[in-house]
Amino acid sequence: MVLKPDLKEQAYFHVRADGAFVGNDPARGPWSADHCHAGPVAGLIVRAAETEVGPEKMLTRLTVDLLRPLPLAGLRVAAETTRHTKTLATTRVTVHDLDDTLCATATTMHMVRRDLGPVPNITLPPPKLDDAVTGPFPIGETLHDLPGFANHSDILYPKDGNQNAGPKTIWMFTPKLLEGEAQSPIQALCPLADCGNGISWNAPTSEMGFMNTDLTVQIHREPKSDWLASQSVSHWQPSGIGMSQSVLFDTEGPVGTALQTLVLFPPK
Repeated sequence: MVLKPDLKEQAYFHVRADGAFVGNDPARGPWSADHCHAGPVAGLIVRAAETEVGPEKMLTRLTVDLLRPLPLAGLRVAAETTRHTKTLATTRVTVHDLDDTLCATATTMHMVRRDLGPVPNITLPPPKLDDAVTGPFPIGETLHDLPGFANHSDILYPKDGNQNAGPKTIWMFTPKLLEGEAQSPIQALCPLADCGNGISWNAPTSEMGFMNTDLTVQIHREPKSDWLASQSVSHWQPSGIGMSQSVLFDTEGPVGTALQTLVLFPPK
């Protein structure tokens, strides 16, 4: 598996002297040259929440409401603890642009880590990575010509896997979140978690738009591998409302699920 050179070098964001997060090319979304893909921003939200709570508890749920486009030019992310007990913690996180406009809000749940030893569990195998084949990013269309999220993601499909409309499975390798800083396993999961609607589209964007208004990720185990997989399906309704469901994997098995509410709209 040969990675694009810039996946090893360029992060999604760098930090300005005043603490604002500025998007690099990999953070650019497909719909606007000036705005971020929400997946890397979800990683910033997780980073803020994990820093606020501390390492003794694992983030187990993230819910993000996307209120406005997220400018590449700069974002400020702030987290506050709303509950903290021996067993769990919760936070509220806000994302503002440089004009102090609220662009996204989020809540998180964190659970204390315990060592219980072996416990009864259902083991589900991950999609096969060894014989996976290189393929295109699931959404081929963008509304600009600048490099962005898709150009900086390595994609593999299971051998003979679907690469057309409908439910599908992909493996993804993505850049790190911040220049000069190691990312946590759950921060690394966020870019893929927000791709469910783009992985499992039911018609190309020339026929139907499908933008997510939120993201909820439920995590039961921290990922252990750099390559991460998503098995995704989208449900589209004549009401203009849809939903994307994804099961998320590392190379050992499932680690969580992701849900997105979708707004459907005809192309302009």
